[in-house]
Amino acid sequence: MSTEKDIDQRQDSVEAALQKIAGLVTASRARAFRQANTELIDLYWRIGQYLAQQCRQAGWGQGTVRQLAGLIQQRHPDWRGFSASNLWRMKQCVEIYQGNETLAPLVRLLGWTHNLLILGKCKTQEERGFYLKLAAEQGWGKRELERQIEGCLFERTLTAPPKLAPLLRDIHPAAGTVFKDSYLVEFLNLPEPHSEGDLQRGLVRHLKHFLLELGRDFCFIGEQFQVQVGHRDFFLDLLFFHRGLNCLVAFELKVGEFEPEHLGKLGFYLEALDRDHRKPHEAPSIGVLLCKTRDHDVVEYALSRSLSPTLIAEYQTRLPDKALLQAKLDEFYELAQREEPPPSDE
Repeated sequence: MSTEKDIDQRQDSVEAALQKIAGLVTASRARAFRQANTELIDLYWRIGQYLAQQCRQAGWGQGTVRQLAGLIQQRHPDWRGFSASNLWRMKQCVEIYQGNETLAPLVRLLGWTHNLLILGKCKTQEERGFYLKLAAEQGWGKRELERQIEGCLFERTLTAPPKLAPLLRDIHPAAGTVFKDSYLVEFLNLPEPHSEGDLQRGLVRHLKHFLLELGRDFCFIGEQFQVQVGHRDFFLDLLFFHRGLNCLVAFELKVGEFEPEHLGKLGFYLEALDRDHRKPHEAPSIGVLLCKTRDHDVVEYALSRSLSPTLIAEYQTRLPDKALLQAKLDEFYELAQREEPPPSDE
């Protein structure tokens, strides 16, 4: 006769089996989706190659392609994705990426709508490559990819690398590719003025969006995380763990301008985390001071002698000015061109 304990154990076993099977089904469906997407992109690529060849050799133009699209619709009304505009984009995709051994493979990792978005909104190969790579690495959906493009992530990343303390670079050499100089949190719809409590509650309430903005491998641990030093309790605004860097990441929020003394408090929190909360296999903790505004010279002076692995970033509550960022990007390219060494006579 089964006891209540036996019934509970059997129920737990069945529940575990369900979770296992659900995981296998989800993984299988994901593989099938990726395979189907790869096959679709390969098909579009081959069609694009053929159309590009016809345009070069037979003098085809958009009028001929429209005629072809009409014939496809007439003869094969059940086929989807073969409108005149889509056929022309297949040709453009091939012309843009063919022969580029770095970018062409990335095209196959993304959905066609992702590729169309990048083709339509990005002007240079460098910008296209930036979003192709990140969208594939981060697993962005179409909406998130569009948001990052509209938020000028490429321009912001290129013209403003993250402000890191020297010790952070030494301990975590990859930190420069993990963190950003500014984080876009327009999804919070914060009032002006707003308090640190408003900012913190908004970030937790919209945690999924904030994790997407932070990037892959960030895991949320908690808000107002308690650390005890001596007989006093202290509370960190937000605490995360980064799987790639294998360390705790503490966020302190400031709704005003950065002040040098803010780094002292953040360094104190990192010391408490490393002494009392860091596990033996984990790397030293990182501190992020997220401010509304900052003076770049003050930041540079403050970080240059900081003895803690910290960085100072800005949060932006509105989409950036594209024209201003484009001007900065043009200046960046012009300066880089000036600094290039002259070609050798040899």
